[in-house]
Amino acid sequence: METYGCQMNKAESEAVSIVLIESGWEPVEDPAEAHIILLNTCSVRKTAEERVWGRLGALKGYKKRDVRIVLMGCMAERLKDKIFAKEPSVDLVVCNFDKKELPLLLERIQDQKPHVISNSHDHYDFLSIHENSGFKAFIPIMHGCNNFCTYCIVPHVRGREISRAPVSILNEIALLEKRGIKEITLLGQNVNSYCYDVNGVNLDFTGLLKLIISNIGGIHWVRFLTSHPKDFPKELIDIIATSQHLCKHIHLPVQHGSNRILEQMERKYSREDYLAIIEALKAKVPGVSITTDILIGFPGETQDDFDQTLDLMKTVEFDDAFMYRYNRIEGTKAYDMENQLEEKVKLQRLNEIIQIQRKIAGKKKKNKVGRVMKALIEGMSKHSDKELLARSEFDDMVIIPGDSADIGKMVTLKIGGLKGNTLLGEKICD
Repeated sequence: METYGCQMNKAESEAVSIVLIESGWEPVEDPAEAHIILLNTCSVRKTAEERVWGRLGALKGYKKRDVRIVLMGCMAERLKDKIFAKEPSVDLVVCNFDKKELPLLLERIQDQKPHVISNSHDHYDFLSIHENSGFKAFIPIMHGCNNFCTYCIVPHVRGREISRAPVSILNEIALLEKRGIKEITLLGQNVNSYCYDVNGVNLDFTGLLKLIISNIGGIHWVRFLTSHPKDFPKELIDIIATSQHLCKHIHLPVQHGSNRILEQMERKYSREDYLAIIEALKAKVPGVSITTDILIGFPGETQDDFDQTLDLMKTVEFDDAFMYRYNRIEGTKAYDMENQLEEKVKLQRLNEIIQIQRKIAGKKKKNKVGRVMKALIEGMSKHSDKELLARSEFDDMVIIPGDSADIGKMVTLKIGGLKGNTLLGEKICD
C-alpha cells in the first residue's frame, strides 16, 4: 500500500489495510513480494497526480509476474476509466465510495481479465477503525465538502459533506485507548463543519469536542484538521483555551490576503474576518501555534493582491505555512477563468513568500529557546541513534537525547537551542 496526499488518505489506507488483513491478505514491505500493489491517490494538485503517473511507470516491471495494480482515492475518482487508456498496467480503479468493497473487488480481478472499475455506491460509509498499531491515530469524523472553492477539486471527488455518527467516533476512540494510543487527530475535509442530528438535536463540532473530551481517559491529546475560517466560532476558541486535552496548535488555511481574490476563490470570508479569528486565538490561547495554507498565482492576481498577502503574513506571523502555486485542475471553476498567470510569475511570487515565511519561522523558533513544554516522543532522529524526535502540543518538532525505549512516551522538555532550523531540547521528566 502506497499513500499519496492528505491525512484523510493516510487514515483510509490504514482502514483498508485492516479490512484486507481481516479478509486473509498479508501485508508486505517490498513490492517485489506482493500479489497486489495498491496506490491511494490525490488530485488536489497537478503535481500529486504527476507523482502517481511516474510511480505507475516504475511499477510496470512487476507485471511480468502475477501482480495486480490497484488505483484508489481522489485521482481514481476524478479520472475513472480514463486511467486504463493512459496506463494499461492498472487492473482495478476503486472510486472513493467503494473502498469497503476492496476484498470482493480483488477477487474479481483475480478471476477475470483486468481493467475493472468500481463505481457502485453513491453514499460514503465510514470504516469502523483507522489505526492498527502505534501510539497516534487519525480518526475521520466527516467526509466531503460543500464549499466549492473555485480552485479545488475536493467536492467533485469526495462528494457532499457527511458527518459520522458520534457513537461510532466514541467507539473507535475507546478501542484506540485500550490499545495505548496517546494522541488522536480528528479529520475532515472541513472538520469544523461537522454536524450530526442526535434525536432531533444538531450536534456541531464544538459539541462533539466536548463529548469526546468528557469521555477520554488515557488519551492525552486531541488535534483536528483541517478547519475552515468561515466555520470557526468563538466557542471553539474558548474550548481550545480551557481544555488540557486540546493541543494549542491550529491549522487554519487563509489561502490569500486579498479580499478580491478571496471572493474570486469563493472562500466565504474576508481578510478582516480571518484576522479577527487570529486576534481572538492569540488573546485567549497563550503561545498558540498557527499554521496555514497559502495559494499564490490565482487567475487575475495582481501585484497589489500579492502585496496584500505578504502584508497578511507579516501581520499574523504564522509558525509555518504550506505554500503552493495555482495549478489548473480540469473540473474546477478556476480552470476556465481568464487572466491565467504565466508560470514564471507564479514561481517568482511563490519564491518570495517562501523566503518571507522562512524568516518569520526562524524568528519564532528563536523565541522558543528556554521554553518548557510537553511533548510526545514520536521516533528516532534520522541523523543519530542516540537522539529522539519529539512533537510538542504546539506542533514543534524537537530533537532530544535518548533511545528507542522512550518512543511513545509523553514528556516535559526544555528547549535549549536551535541548530539551523531544528529545535534542540532535553527531557526534564516523564
